[in-house]
Amino acid sequence: MDAMMSMSPGGVGMSDRDTSADLLRTIAEVLDIRSVFPRVSEIVRHVLPHDALELVFHDRSGHVTLEARSTEDLTGAFGCPVNDDEAFYITSDLRRPSSRLATGAAPSVVDTLLAAGYRSVLNVRSVARDQVMRLGFLSKQADAYRPDDVKTARHIADYVAVAVAHEQLAAAERDRAEARARTERVEARVRALADKGEPLHTHGRMIGRSDAWQRVLTRALRVAPTDATVFLQGESGTGKEVVARFIHQASPRKDGPFVAINCAALPEQLLESELFGYERGAFTGAHQAKAGQIELASRGVLFLDEVSEMSLAAQAKFLRFLQEREFQRLGGTRTQKANVRVIAASNRDLRQAVEQGKFREDLFYRLQVFDIALPPLRERIGDVPLLAEQFLEEFGQAMGRRPARLVDDAREALLAYTWPGNVRELRNVLERAAILSDEGVIDRRHLSLQAKSIAPASPIDLTAIERQTIESVLRQTDGNKSKTARRLGLTRTQLYVRLRRYGLENSEAV
Repeated sequence: MDAMMSMSPGGVGMSDRDTSADLLRTIAEVLDIRSVFPRVSEIVRHVLPHDALELVFHDRSGHVTLEARSTEDLTGAFGCPVNDDEAFYITSDLRRPSSRLATGAAPSVVDTLLAAGYRSVLNVRSVARDQVMRLGFLSKQADAYRPDDVKTARHIADYVAVAVAHEQLAAAERDRAEARARTERVEARVRALADKGEPLHTHGRMIGRSDAWQRVLTRALRVAPTDATVFLQGESGTGKEVVARFIHQASPRKDGPFVAINCAALPEQLLESELFGYERGAFTGAHQAKAGQIELASRGVLFLDEVSEMSLAAQAKFLRFLQEREFQRLGGTRTQKANVRVIAASNRDLRQAVEQGKFREDLFYRLQVFDIALPPLRERIGDVPLLAEQFLEEFGQAMGRRPARLVDDAREALLAYTWPGNVRELRNVLERAAILSDEGVIDRRHLSLQAKSIAPASPIDLTAIERQTIESVLRQTDGNKSKTARRLGLTRTQLYVRLRRYGLENSEAV
């Protein structure tokens, strides 16, 4: 009697070395498995015959997505079971009622497969992209697959899973490259401003005159000349990577690389190979050796963002690296020294993570050599006008027009908002407003602010904030009224009205 088989896989593996080599060459040179899937099917057909090969993913909600198929005579993901927990299953003949039940598919799906001429199915389970991945082999012959074929199918699925993982790594690397390019553009602009004699406090958007932000700058400048490990704690969007880059640029390592890796952006199985690198043959699909981020950061800084998301296994290996300043590539035997400074960051409370058993206590103390707490924007609300002026100037340059300016009601709305997304949210709100603004003037209606995050006006002394902001900009411009007006987005008349209101009209440099 035919039924779905979920026994332990047996039989022999993929014995044709030429097939393995061809498959490796095919999938190693591409970053989109779909583009070579028909070729993959052609290569493996003589070791595991089939008429169609399909690749599907199950997400956590149970939704099934067809990723690739070697033939165009079918639509939809037919070769996969409803239950994605099955390690594998074999359907010997779709014409038999017992086999129809074994597929776990609707009768209409089985009818469609039969109409296309398919009789038997072998499907194996793997994991990629943090999702269940299933590779299905469909044959137009009945009884085409036996339990002995499962191990071969799994070997093929392993190759495909590695190719998908490399595709994910490449996408993450593209994102990092784009982020580096954006940072380099900002730094180039800062150097240009420095050549014109502008103050350097705007470097890397290290902008702010509030006491809370000045404490961050003071601690960053104090630790920068050393090689001490630094831990940055702050909510998302507070500027942790900006501070890390500031420390790097102010340190003796400024001519070395700054290598950033987001521990939350990579699945567990890829994080270790990304950090430590790997040797050829370290795992299936490792067709050539690759240096890790630690090696690439030599004589510079390694920035670990969201370090709290690192698995306990990866934490143990990284702790050894911090203690010994040496490591081995995955699959390697040679120990390498690393001349790298580590800056780590998290938006979570690591002490709480230690208490919950989610973070190693010994690694926690290794990272906490010198900690800097970044305040949320709501705790330095007086810096909002300075940040806004800087962002609007950047947007104006990018759009090839004069910077947009804020009218009073827009400025008051920004100061009354609690900024749950911090500086990142402020930047996004202003970029949208600059695009929507009429004739370069931003008022309240151009601001997309969440109503629930707008604080009551009474606790905020807007008058005091405005006076402090004007005083701060006057100091930065050495009392130059024209520059002050431009930076604040005011006309000279509007500025003089405020100077008289606050008794600052005779100030040359407050």
